[in-house]
Amino acid sequence: MHYLKWLYPGMKLKRWLLLFSLGVIAASIGLAMVFNYKYVGLLEEGIFRLVYRATGTYHYAVTSFVGFAIVIMGLAVMGFATRRIIRSVISVVMPEGPDKLMEIIFEKRKLNRGPVIAVVGGGTGLSVLLRGIKSVTSNITAIVTVADDGGSSGRIREDLGIIPPGDLRNCLVALADTEPLMEKLFQHRFGGSGQLAGHSFGNLFIAAMTEILGDAEMALKESSKVLAVRGRVVPSSTQTIRLLAEMGDGSVVEGESQIPLANKRIRRVYIEPAAAPLPSALEAIHEADAVILGPGSLYTSIIPNLLVDGVADALRQTQAVKIYICNVMTQPGETDGYSASMHVKAILEHAGDGIIDYVVVNAQTVASGLQAAYANQGAYPVAPDTEEIERLGVKAVKANLISETNLVRHDPLKLSRTIMSMVYKLKANSERMKLLDYYLLAENIKELKDES
Repeated sequence: MHYLKWLYPGMKLKRWLLLFSLGVIAASIGLAMVFNYKYVGLLEEGIFRLVYRATGTYHYAVTSFVGFAIVIMGLAVMGFATRRIIRSVISVVMPEGPDKLMEIIFEKRKLNRGPVIAVVGGGTGLSVLLRGIKSVTSNITAIVTVADDGGSSGRIREDLGIIPPGDLRNCLVALADTEPLMEKLFQHRFGGSGQLAGHSFGNLFIAAMTEILGDAEMALKESSKVLAVRGRVVPSSTQTIRLLAEMGDGSVVEGESQIPLANKRIRRVYIEPAAAPLPSALEAIHEADAVILGPGSLYTSIIPNLLVDGVADALRQTQAVKIYICNVMTQPGETDGYSASMHVKAILEHAGDGIIDYVVVNAQTVASGLQAAYANQGAYPVAPDTEEIERLGVKAVKANLISETNLVRHDPLKLSRTIMSMVYKLKANSERMKLLDYYLLAENIKELKDES
């Protein structure tokens, strides 16, 4: 039955099969005209004579039956020959066989017809979301913060004067559709005590591509080809910026990596110098069916993107559904004691109203053993105070979102299922969503439910 997938909507194969058949028919008619129907007439006359000798009369139905049988035989020969040609080509370029090719074509066609999603954030939280969404659509743009100044990214940033590649690398790997070995290579971190110690190979690769091409956006585009990335990854700005935080006691802490270490309540964060946005990032926000903020560190991954000139205004102007994914646990030194509404309030205070339409909060209870382990690190479950969120003019959506492992974090499939169900429902009447093939739309939702 898997062969029926060749006939599924959106495969763009049926039209060419039909055209091929019409071409054969036209060629057959042309040949008959060239030979002035002579040989066709002789064949028909021979059939008449055989029938007459056998039955003593003429039966025109017999010639019709023979003609129909010839048509069936011709189609069968066409199909067999076409299949053999395809197999001969595939055996060279794709040893896995034609079934694998059919699956790839079907998957690519389906993903290309998915909704347009722009995701804004940084850190590991953003990577988790991208891993889930890429199974539904390849029309994804990850807009990533460039405020990171710690670890390998910080060293590359200081040594080469380029934007930090760490969060960008994580997003590329999350969206990659490539061999596991390539993913391990990009995530490999050098050990030892030399100058390469602590550096990630992927960071060095992106840095090298940036120096060779002279443009960070182009470097990410070319790196995406190496990893066979579904969608694209862009920085919110190509300028090197510094994140600063004004604390509750009036002191100022400089550096994204240093802010959580201060262990003080954050009053506000800001960037220096003022940064111009990447035009393709703003374009992605304007063209999206949905813009998703987070999940990720509130003050050091999400809000820094909104402080880049033009990003907050683009969010206010876009017709996309704007969804904020609230963190599952508080982050020590950054959001101690924060409820879900306090996360939302911090975003609105920094970027203004009209930035968020919906907030997705976790309603799943964290296992007591995990709560105790996280409490030792100063982290606690974020309270889903939906009534307070509604008072801020933002709608709240509660869902079970966490994975059942030794870590408390968003489950990629649960999260993507919730988000994509919201997008399909909320944007069902938009012009773009009306153009989506109904069968593929239902198939996407079904797959997400099955996987969860």
